[in-house]
Amino acid sequence: MSTVQTKLKQLAVATVAGFQLALPATAADSTNTPPDNSSDSSAAQAAEIEALKQELQALAQKVDALEHQQQAPPSAAPTPSSPAIADLDQKVRVLERQREIDQENAATLAKSQPKISMNQNGFSFSTADTNFVANFHGVLQVDSRTYFNNPKLPAGTDGFLLRRARPIFNGTVFKDFDFNFTPEFGGSTVQIVDAYLNYRYDSALQLQAGKFKSPIGLEQLQADVNTTFNERSIATDLIPYRDVGVELHGDLAGGVLSYAGGIFNGSPDLNTTTVNTGLSNGKAFVGRLFAQPFKNSDLVPLQGLGFGVGGSYQHDDPVTSELTPGYTTDGQQKFFTYGSKVLPAGTHWRIDPQGYYYYGPFSLLGEYDISAQRLTGGTVTGAKPVTLQNNAWEITGGWVLTGEDAGYNGITPLHPFNLHNGNWGAFQVVARYANLDVDNNAFKDGFASASTTGTFTASASEARAWSVGLNWYLNRNLRINGSFSRTDFTGGRGTGATVTEQPENVLFTRLQLAF
Repeated sequence: MSTVQTKLKQLAVATVAGFQLALPATAADSTNTPPDNSSDSSAAQAAEIEALKQELQALAQKVDALEHQQQAPPSAAPTPSSPAIADLDQKVRVLERQREIDQENAATLAKSQPKISMNQNGFSFSTADTNFVANFHGVLQVDSRTYFNNPKLPAGTDGFLLRRARPIFNGTVFKDFDFNFTPEFGGSTVQIVDAYLNYRYDSALQLQAGKFKSPIGLEQLQADVNTTFNERSIATDLIPYRDVGVELHGDLAGGVLSYAGGIFNGSPDLNTTTVNTGLSNGKAFVGRLFAQPFKNSDLVPLQGLGFGVGGSYQHDDPVTSELTPGYTTDGQQKFFTYGSKVLPAGTHWRIDPQGYYYYGPFSLLGEYDISAQRLTGGTVTGAKPVTLQNNAWEITGGWVLTGEDAGYNGITPLHPFNLHNGNWGAFQVVARYANLDVDNNAFKDGFASASTTGTFTASASEARAWSVGLNWYLNRNLRINGSFSRTDFTGGRGTGATVTEQPENVLFTRLQLAF
């Protein structure tokens, strides 16, 4: 309240108080007035009192009005109108709109610009809408093999080797078409290991054509950079490697069930990159079903359980080429080969029940392989065509010492190798046992080679291999392996035997770069 308002209010209060004091006195004086003019005097006094009351009421109303005006919020002052101010306001509005336009143009340009990335998964180039993608990856594996108690050479030659050297080029065109082109520069010859085109309608329905792995074996289908040991087990000797063909495949219910089925040229047994070099002229029907029933459930201990079956069927007519492929040890030495005159002559089928279990650092993988093939060309006089059934199985277990989760697709260290921070990566101990048994009928009518020229001599009827190892994952891209494998044989100790004359003992090491 202002000073003026305060004084007015004080004056009003004082006036009212004075009036209240003066009124009795006036009334008393009127009582003592002589009776001659009493009537006129009383009327004048009453009029004067009434006038004073009205003035007091008006004064009180003014004071109340001033108080109310003081309490009310002040009204906004009118904005002065000036040409300079109006011009400045217009310029600000223009600048703000120009900034909005620049932001819109930048966003539009960003949407149309290609994307380039480089990380632990390799190099990637893509359009903004990802309809066109090109990826570059690579695999480099430098191995060593040291053989013990193998006095006869050239079997079991020690040394270093470039096991795999693969630039991998893959990607997508027109959103739904994936491609892969992978040459191999490791070994003694350059070859193409993968070259295919895949139409991806969605994850449940895909059509793939070209050269790629036959969908049969569990260990065979595992990526080369994720295998537990340097070499796959002898059980995979009964499974074809890569082949040329077309297949329909997909994942149902988020990967709970996976399927693959197709038609291929048909490849012989043996873990090799050889693909239908004239050993058969019948097409192979190949299929595989694999289930992970608890993959998306809340049962964490069972999420890593998977099992299934793969197989193939083909009918081969006799061809002019010989059936030369054989079976190899962990050290990649042949312990069994067919005779030089043996040819495929009819039905060849395979079946491979398989499964794995991963839970935390624990891993377990196993499969049982059967390969049954009708052959002709036994060297024994009067030998008739025969169907030989060879059987093999393997089981592989592991434990990640540093606590990371094991998996079919490899291990990612929680603390990648960095000496400055005291980090060492991840360590895994592994063990494996495998067995391959050749049908005894192969030795009765001369289908198995008794002796051959070169490094492959007498064939064994059975091989049993056990292996132990330590894998060191420095990070997601670098890995160092060390393992020891021993293979014992039944038979194969005939004249000139080298590989099968004594057990094979091999120490493996590997330095791997994969991105």
